[in-house]
Amino acid sequence: MKFRTELHIKKTTGGAGYKKPIMMLGSCFTDNIGQYLKKYLFTIAINPFGVIYNPMSIRNGIQTLLFKEKYLPEDLQFYNELYFSFDHYTKFSDPDKNSALQKINSTFLHAKKLLPEAGHLILTFGSAFIYELKETGKLVNNCHKLPAHRFNRRMVTVGEIVSAYSELLEAIRSANPGLKIILTVSPVRHVRDGFVENQRSKATLLLSASELEKLYPETCSYFPSYEIMMDDLRDYRYYAPDLVHPNDQAIEYIWNHFMESCIEDEALQIIKRLDPLLKSLHHRPLHTKTKSFREFQQKTEEKISQMKKEFPWLKWEE
Repeated sequence: MKFRTELHIKKTTGGAGYKKPIMMLGSCFTDNIGQYLKKYLFTIAINPFGVIYNPMSIRNGIQTLLFKEKYLPEDLQFYNELYFSFDHYTKFSDPDKNSALQKINSTFLHAKKLLPEAGHLILTFGSAFIYELKETGKLVNNCHKLPAHRFNRRMVTVGEIVSAYSELLEAIRSANPGLKIILTVSPVRHVRDGFVENQRSKATLLLSASELEKLYPETCSYFPSYEIMMDDLRDYRYYAPDLVHPNDQAIEYIWNHFMESCIEDEALQIIKRLDPLLKSLHHRPLHTKTKSFREFQQKTEEKISQMKKEFPWLKWEE
């Protein structure tokens, strides 16, 4: 007798590997999965604009990476003693204009360089609600605590999302014809939008991802992180204390499914070899002057040297 429903997820054709960089944009769940990829030494850019919740801002971010050279002082705004960009999350804000610009361009230029070389673009849609600055009509990634009356808030439609990404895919093909896109919907519940509104928002994102997968089967595939959380785990014990975000156990469970579904077989074998080695590197012994510890160190260094020879593209400096 089974007491839970398990998802059987098909293997993605042409999974992500080590030979080409991976680009990730989207909600905070993007950071969760991205940190696992970073841990296992993939070449990766994670949220170069910071956390982005809605698919239209994600799309604008990718377009900016394709066509903008860098951010300039005139791209910044000033409010509440901070310089900021409406394209970026609050972590890029700073009381000093040059510092804010340096933080923005540091991650932007890194991601801009990787995008044409990337093998996979992983996008996590979090919410279908968008915010537009009333005086300009500009879509903003973050409101930066400006008064609510300065923004129009609305839910975008499936048609708007699909149309916007159809145009984006044409631009991506010119810059990187072989790029594969993995779409997923964040399992984080946006309860501040309202419980009914959150479900409608998620439904919009799910339908949009489904439509894009149907229209562009050679480019787009879907990974069901939302469904794993809602239908497989389906229990508050897998949530953080806020009862909104998945806890570490849930994130690890979803990562394991992501790894088996979206990572190529060769890379999976490397991960299996790296796992015990990384645990050795993070081991903190009580006594470091013993003979057994020196032997342990030597064996670990030999294993690292061997992997560096076999897999020179691994990013050990990370």
